[in-house]
Amino acid sequence: MRNITIELTESFRIAFSQIRAHKMRSILTALGVIIGIIAVTLMGSAISGIEIGFERSLSVIGDDILYVEKWPWHNVDDWWNYRNRRRIEPQYADTLNRLIAATPNSQLVIAVPTLNTNQSVKYGDNQVNGVFTQGTTDDFPITSTAQFKEGRFLTAIESRGARNVCILGYDVADALFPHQSALDKTVMIGGNPFRVIGVYSKMGTFLGLFSFDTQVVVPMSAFMKTFSARLNTSIRVKVKDKNRLAAARDELTGDMRRVRGLRPEQKDDFEINAQEGLRSTIGPVKAYIAIAGLFVTGLALFVGAIGIMNITYVSVKERTREIGTRKAVGARRRTILLQFLVEAVCICLIGGGAGLALSFLMTTGVAAAFPSFPMQFSTGLVITGMIVSTVTGIVSGFAPALSASRLDPIEALRYE
Repeated sequence: MRNITIELTESFRIAFSQIRAHKMRSILTALGVIIGIIAVTLMGSAISGIEIGFERSLSVIGDDILYVEKWPWHNVDDWWNYRNRRRIEPQYADTLNRLIAATPNSQLVIAVPTLNTNQSVKYGDNQVNGVFTQGTTDDFPITSTAQFKEGRFLTAIESRGARNVCILGYDVADALFPHQSALDKTVMIGGNPFRVIGVYSKMGTFLGLFSFDTQVVVPMSAFMKTFSARLNTSIRVKVKDKNRLAAARDELTGDMRRVRGLRPEQKDDFEINAQEGLRSTIGPVKAYIAIAGLFVTGLALFVGAIGIMNITYVSVKERTREIGTRKAVGARRRTILLQFLVEAVCICLIGGGAGLALSFLMTTGVAAAFPSFPMQFSTGLVITGMIVSTVTGIVSGFAPALSASRLDPIEALRYE
């Protein structure tokens, strides 16, 4: 054991002296490994960022909420069958609430209807277009995780009395009232006046595709009076225990079939969506990124490994007489093999370290430029990068090191 430790120490000393003596050659040799490690870590950071952003977005949607809607939250081939379904009516929520109240030990808490459309919101000379405008009732906070920056939500009187009041999303309020409070100001939503009673705190975006902060909430009665009642309808149903989501879904399915008046042989003509429906869509995205990343990584590391193998063979040729001398004075084959194998691994580790440093800088830059996409450089990626670097060095350096260890000392000493 002591001999191996001494041999390894000496091998590292020789390896670093050779790398210092041939700095440019070592840097160019490690370039393939650097590119490969950057690809590995960026791929891992991107996948981790997607998962973090996805979970953050789902936390806004709620993991204890079921959504009764016409369309599912995933792609369908027979879209015409879904298109021909009857629309979801807001009054279904009242019927569902009566069924929930009449069901002993129900897994459901409350059903809240929502209508939505896109409208422009204006105050003075400031205007925001394409704002997600939602009509709902005063029970909506039971099914929502949103917090308030200022103000409050709808009261029962405002909800049932069709009052023209509204709650603004953070970005809408910031765009319309950059230097003042939005409370008690009157904004024009689709050309109709609404008094601001609250502003949501910042909630972020859904993977940078949809902003939860570009929205406006108004009473459903005012929504139906001001806009059109024939718009997208959804019913949000709060579940008592998110760990019993399957039982809650089955109960809600049965209740909705009763609301719809479906016979036993008829198929469901509605969809009950939940978080797992969205989770099923993120898997292919991560798989595509992983496949592309592995291809680039594999190609870069393959090129890097060939370069390291080639330069190690060159090093063996340059130091053939040295190998012969060392063997002549008693060096073992194992010692010679370790010497060149450690040199190849050291070059890969230097390349891996440089690749990790560059990847960290790139990840930090992307996170700063695109805050909505949470790139994460973790300790696991560092460990993975160094393991990949070490394995690449061992694989690429083993054949040249083995050939060096098998050299005949007499022939080696004759080498010119």
